[in-house]
Amino acid sequence: MADAAVDRTPRVLIAADKFKGSLTAVQVAERVTAGVRRVAPRVEVEALPVADGGDGTVDAAVAAGFERREVRVAGPLGDEVTAAYALRGDTAVVEMAEASGLQRLPAGAFAPLTSSTYGSGELLRAALDAGARSIVFGVGGSATTDGGAGMLSALGARFLDADGEPVAPGGGALRDVVTADLSGLDTRLSSVDFVLASDVDNPLTGPKGAPAVYGPQKGATPEDVATLDSALAHFATVLDKAIGPKAAEYAAAPGAGAAGGIGYGALVLGARFRPGIEVMLDVLGFAPALDRATLVITGEGSLDEQTLHGKAPAGVAAAARAAGKEVVAVCGRLALSPEALGKAGIRRAYPLTDVEPDVAKCIADAGPILERVAENIARDFLAG
Repeated sequence: MADAAVDRTPRVLIAADKFKGSLTAVQVAERVTAGVRRVAPRVEVEALPVADGGDGTVDAAVAAGFERREVRVAGPLGDEVTAAYALRGDTAVVEMAEASGLQRLPAGAFAPLTSSTYGSGELLRAALDAGARSIVFGVGGSATTDGGAGMLSALGARFLDADGEPVAPGGGALRDVVTADLSGLDTRLSSVDFVLASDVDNPLTGPKGAPAVYGPQKGATPEDVATLDSALAHFATVLDKAIGPKAAEYAAAPGAGAAGGIGYGALVLGARFRPGIEVMLDVLGFAPALDRATLVITGEGSLDEQTLHGKAPAGVAAAARAAGKEVVAVCGRLALSPEALGKAGIRRAYPLTDVEPDVAKCIADAGPILERVAENIARDFLAG
């Protein structure tokens, strides 16, 4: 009888992403845990912060037991920054935003034509130096639109102009590339399981390409977008001379346009593209944690249409639904109907605005308000 009673003890799995600008995924888990335990102290709670490959991916891996490794690399403007990757055994989780993300730019400063992914290549090289045989490369939140040229350069490639000189950093300078020499690429890459983890499937160029869709978020004017799109298309044409027809295939492939086209560079290196949340759930050990759970709490800052297209809560909900587990979500803002939530496998969503209608206060005091939201979840699903 005692065993049966233990078996009936509710087990909550908190698998939420960050509330961007307010709380990290780890902080979300801590606040939800506190609120749940205040109302249902006997409930067992397991926290597994998640990420979809974008910023926060390394933090999620470290929370799941990976070791945080720090290294000095070039930031998007060439200045040296301290960036981190995560390592467990021979598996590394590398987050391009750590080196080349928007957060690495001075406040209010954008450099859409000149920012470079060189530091991301240095991070990959550091993971190789540490003995990584499997690399999950999470991309998103980039400050760059250079097609991964900087990253490739850091790993041994050379991109030369008509005078045989290296072209300047950034996507804008790719229009000057005449020769692409990949013979010096780090040979260790050929023996590594290299996964490109992204929540977007855009091609490199065109109306749905990296410059057109994401360039404006990085400060690109319409003229800059046209320049970058043309430069990236030219870059792929020059690479055709180095690697053949695969250059065009990679440019059109899903994920090539991720993070300013660094996805394209990763595909050139031999990476295979997978939806970021699927990869991260595997790496973080989500399946065994899900088996132990009776209720899953997921979420992110804004539950909206984008959530349904590869974001972390949708991936968590899909996996939980397949396992027959009930899912609820927490969020700062809710812009999905109950029907849309249901189709995604989410029983109910709990936005912070249900507790505090003032959005500014929700952003400023997200932690305490999230605890109150978690109390409501516990009352609705766990108190009995």
